[in-house]
Amino acid sequence: MKILITIPHYYRYQKDAIYGSMKKDPAPRIEALTQCISSLHQLFGSSQYYIDYFNKEAFPANLSYQHQLDIMVFTTDSCHLLDEISLPKNDYIHIPTKTQPMLLGFECAQFMKQHNNDYDFFCFMEDDLIISDPHFFQKLQWFAKSTSNHNLLQPNRFEVSPNHVAKKCYIDGLIANIFNYLSFYSFEGPDITANFYGTDVQFSQPLNPHSGCYFLNAEQFEYWTKQPYFSEIDTGFIGPLESAASLGIMKTFNIYKPSPQNANFLEIKHYGNAYIQLAGERIELVSASSQETT
Repeated sequence: MKILITIPHYYRYQKDAIYGSMKKDPAPRIEALTQCISSLHQLFGSSQYYIDYFNKEAFPANLSYQHQLDIMVFTTDSCHLLDEISLPKNDYIHIPTKTQPMLLGFECAQFMKQHNNDYDFFCFMEDDLIISDPHFFQKLQWFAKSTSNHNLLQPNRFEVSPNHVAKKCYIDGLIANIFNYLSFYSFEGPDITANFYGTDVQFSQPLNPHSGCYFLNAEQFEYWTKQPYFSEIDTGFIGPLESAASLGIMKTFNIYKPSPQNANFLEIKHYGNAYIQLAGERIELVSASSQETT
């Protein structure tokens, strides 16, 4: 497959900032972007090998999972950390812009439209997201084929930590003001249960559809680009960053995610511990037994 991945990337320190891209220490942002890009090559790129010590050679591995990857990193002016990351320059293509930082995600979508007929998948990822599942794209293809291209499967974002009470948390649950934004969102699709290699997997339309990313096959992306609102810069879902990642697809598709009982069927890691540290502190942990009795 030919896969186009667009990543908006911004860094500039601002006092009292709420986003990680504006915090004083750039090191976490450097590490997040490094992992974001390198994981894509490690899982889906052509430089994967199997070492044969006896013959003293390494031969290609995972050929059935290797794809043509074009990774584009979009920046604004000099507000970025690309000069600080320790990755080969040919691992990505730098797309400098004059776009306002908060609108870089919309620039990514317009760039992808210019290459509408060139790829099998059109993808958008915030620069702190990391894929670790080699079957990621196969699962997306399976879901669309098993249901409909009008149903878009989104991954569950999660964080992990060895030091907190919760070792792993999925972070895109209900938020206090989510119902203010649901006028954008279609609930036409019923819950889905499908058999995947002998296991029943459940999918539902989440009240919080945000994942900080999207992965559209060619037919889905073409359908989106034909909608009259595709080129609009609509920031009505939470804010411009969240809108660039989620609002366009919310208007266009029935958004699904794997249900909580099998949330890890399709997931994507969020770098850091900004949310998982809340679990067990400001957010109460509920036991499985108490859920069964309610």
